[in-house]
Parts: sequence; C-alpha cells; structure tokens
Amino acid sequence: MAVAFLIYVFAEIAAIWAVGSAVGVLGTLGLLLAGAILGSWLARREGAKAMRAFTSAARSGRPAEKELTDGMLVGLGGVLILVPGFVSDVLGLLLILPPSRALARRWWLRRMEKRAVRFANRRRGPVMVVDSEVVGEQPRRDQPTVIEGRVIEG
Repeated sequence: MAVAFLIYVFAEIAAIWAVGSAVGVLGTLGLLLAGAILGSWLARREGAKAMRAFTSAARSGRPAEKELTDGMLVGLGGVLILVPGFVSDVLGLLLILPPSRALARRWWLRRMEKRAVRFANRRRGPVMVVDSEVVGEQPRRDQPTVIEGRVIEG
C-alpha cells in the first residue's frame, strides 16, 4: 500500500511538473482551480442523480446495491477531484462519469461478493450459494422436498 501511495505521489508531481512546463505556473494553478470547480459541480449533479435513483429504488422495494454503489463512487470521485493534482482529477472524473462508473461499479460489486463469501467461509465454515427453486406440489410430511438448482459459488 505504501508503494502504491509513493507511485501516486510521484505521478502527481510529474503531471504537475509537465503541465507547469507547458503552460506556466499561473496556467497550472488556473487549470487546477478550474478542474476543482468543474469537478465539484459535476460531482454534485451526479450525486443528486444517484440519490434520486436510490430513493426511487427504496420506495419501489427493489434492491438498491447499484444505486448505493453509484453514490459511493460519486462521493469518492468528488473527494479525488478536490485533492489538488491532475492524476487525482482524472481518477475522480472517471468515477463520476456514468460510463466509466459502471465499469468501476461492476468491479467493486464482484470484489465485495468474493470478499463476503471468503469472510463467511472463514467465520462459519464453507458456504455454498445455490440458485434454486422448489418444484412440484408440497410433499407430505414423510416425503423429502425436491429442490432443483445449480451451484453458483462454493
């Protein structure tokens, strides 16, 4: 983790140095300020959209993991945009803009599902997730219930 942070810091310094050499000190400061203002406006707009989508999903009673994750990613993007630097601005914009946010959301949800299964396996022993459905009529008490299904993760 410390190595990743050092790489980020070096990339940020290199980006500011490169832009500063191309447009000068005042131009660099202007670009950083403009990026923060534009990014915070965009984060506020996309955050409001994510909040409306979450509220709508909650009211309709459907699962809202997509909307909740979108709100989290927009918030993280907003924080990254407010951190001074061009690399953080680009990463923040990628998390705020809907097409790239959808990719980040899919990656994040897959990662969290794997971590949840790994955590459950560690705490309670092996866990198997099964997509299944009860078929046929309700059995009598002396007959077992028949369940058809397929193992998704185990």
